[in-house]
Amino acid sequence: MHILVTGGTGFIGSALVPELLKHGFSVTVLTRSEQPLRAGVSFVQSLDAVRSPVDVVVNLAGASLAGRRWSDSYKAEMVASRAGFTETLVRWMRAQSTPPGVLISGSAVGFYGCSRDQFFDETSPAGSGFSAQLCQAWESAASVVEDDMTRVISLRLGVVFDRNGGALTEMMRSFKLGIGTWMGDGNQWLSWVHRTDVVRAILHLCADAGAKGAYNLVAPRPVTHREFCRVLSARRPTLLSLGLPAPIMRVALGEMADELLLKGQRVTPHRLLDAGFDFRFSSLDSALIDILARSKR
Repeated sequence: MHILVTGGTGFIGSALVPELLKHGFSVTVLTRSEQPLRAGVSFVQSLDAVRSPVDVVVNLAGASLAGRRWSDSYKAEMVASRAGFTETLVRWMRAQSTPPGVLISGSAVGFYGCSRDQFFDETSPAGSGFSAQLCQAWESAASVVEDDMTRVISLRLGVVFDRNGGALTEMMRSFKLGIGTWMGDGNQWLSWVHRTDVVRAILHLCADAGAKGAYNLVAPRPVTHREFCRVLSARRPTLLSLGLPAPIMRVALGEMADELLLKGQRVTPHRLLDAGFDFRFSSLDSALIDILARSKR
């Protein structure tokens, strides 16, 4: 089976590609920069260079939501690199003599907007705000290619945790100095997932011939930011814990502070669980034990 991965050198893609190779797949990675030769992987810098046919496309490309302050120009970059690129990818897929049978395309739990009271599952409607609008556009661009020959899966990802990158690296900075921190009042929800389970879920959905539509890719047990601080402090002892004032964060980060840090959403992976997926890391404590243990190696 030949799998094309866009964003294959990013935080999730760099963990996915080795697992695809372990399962015996042929892998092509679309990347903007030249990469060193690697057994079993073809690196290309344009879709025109992809060797056909492709059986599965895993679309993880896109500028980071937390890459920098959300100026109008950076918002435009995020839309172009996610929804805009997906439109280009879909046109390429439809032009193939043998279209790929599966498109697994990124999205995020930001689709639902923010709430402290609601539970969100895949039947919940789209919310409001820039993140929600971006995710709607992203998923809409992917859905265009769905037909009798191609099934489309949208991965509504939560905050992905693992060592050496991603949100956890940033969230742990103060803990390394002995200070536990949360953002704002700390009562906002954090729907998280271990990167290992992200990779396992992608493989699971790829193999499930009936899988299509949106799937929330989050661990079954979301936590508040205060709870995150408490659980991490038990594994990485701190001298004190405190909240970072919301007004200061808004001044420093603008709109991004509210949508990504000071508000949140409590999301359940209903469809994944119904599909028989077994999370290896269903609790935050189990995830942190694994990540911190491997960080010491």
